[in-house]
Amino acid sequence: MSAAFALLLAAQTFPPVLTGGKEFVTDTSEAFLKPTATFKPGVEIAKEAPTVDFLLFPGQDYAGKPWSNWGDALFAKGKFYLSIGDHLAPAGNAFVYEYDPATKALRKIVDLQKVLNLPEGHYAPGKIHSRLDLGSDGCLYFSTHRGSTRVTTDQYHYKGDWIVRHDLASGKSEAVTCGPVPKHCIPTSVLDPERMIFYGGTAAGSGGGDDDGVQFFAWDVKAGKLLHSCPGGPPRAMILAKSTGRVYWTPGKADMVGSLLRWDPAKGGEPVKIAAELGLRAATAETPQGIVYTVAKGGKGTSATIYAFNTKTEEVEILGDAAVGSQAYITTIDVDPTGRYLYYMPGAHGGSELDGTPIVQFDVKTRKRKVIAFLHPFIRGKYGCTPVGTFGAALDDKGETLAVVWNVNRSGRAWDCTALSVIHIPAAERP
Repeated sequence: MSAAFALLLAAQTFPPVLTGGKEFVTDTSEAFLKPTATFKPGVEIAKEAPTVDFLLFPGQDYAGKPWSNWGDALFAKGKFYLSIGDHLAPAGNAFVYEYDPATKALRKIVDLQKVLNLPEGHYAPGKIHSRLDLGSDGCLYFSTHRGSTRVTTDQYHYKGDWIVRHDLASGKSEAVTCGPVPKHCIPTSVLDPERMIFYGGTAAGSGGGDDDGVQFFAWDVKAGKLLHSCPGGPPRAMILAKSTGRVYWTPGKADMVGSLLRWDPAKGGEPVKIAAELGLRAATAETPQGIVYTVAKGGKGTSATIYAFNTKTEEVEILGDAAVGSQAYITTIDVDPTGRYLYYMPGAHGGSELDGTPIVQFDVKTRKRKVIAFLHPFIRGKYGCTPVGTFGAALDDKGETLAVVWNVNRSGRAWDCTALSVIHIPAAERP
């Protein structure tokens, strides 16, 4: 049997397996430091190769449409929390996993179909497109999203998507509410963990809600009530100023650089436009210095610019271009505990492999970009998997370990399953 045929045969099987049949692999290689021809001048490459763990998610027991990751990840209480979904419609499903870096084990903790327990023929979400966030009550919070938008109709009893919570202590999962904005999906979210307000940005279902277009809403988790909703919401990301409780976003399309709107839970009422403009496809948590870093979507002739937003003064500073090669689309960005280093992966919706699937570190002090590792083609050649993009990553609380959920191509034009890489960043590369 030829190697090419063996690869194609493996790519048709579910659950997916790595070449060689291993479930979990660990590598350190100088190949991680070899750039592609698309590498941009002026970008640095790490001098010491990281150690990289790589494993496929369990539970991918059938062919999804496709299995994929769309929501951002979280590190909390010593563990990583990650989401994937099958993208099926109308009867889709999505899962949340816990990864324990001590035991190097993935454990499924949320099965959405079981949590929602809907009658046959009813719409069930095939994606978690939102963030995973931890509340002060010890629960994870996230929202759901459709597979195909054509199934968000009365034919499938669609009333809207769900806010869901999972109690880390008890292991219990439950729906907080359905349809805070009626007949709208909820692809965008951020939780204020202190005030326990769940903020969402919506997308109208095909059946049409009372208001079309992206809506903003604020849901009081403790009181179980809607605090506010209005048009002109956040299409893909928000800035949460944890120190003040204020939330910010740019209305309009996700690829637009625009003026920020501010909603203050202490004042309520309608959002207020402020004198600040930036791009906001992804945002970090607030740093100890009171800064939130954001990145513009990029593409179509525009760059994936990195911005610094000061939550005290509401001023914006442009830090520079995030791209290190031909790809610009970035959907997840993390900052280390010191507030100095940002980590991200360009090529979110496929294409990261064209630049070698780079793991990028951005130094906000020197404004230099450095690639910590190029995962492709090493992982492809050794394990038959090409990491082609990500929407979910999280950095540990020491700034030492980065977990990334990958959409993986085993064969063909597009991805068909998901995998997790855990990059152990050498101490010399984060002085």
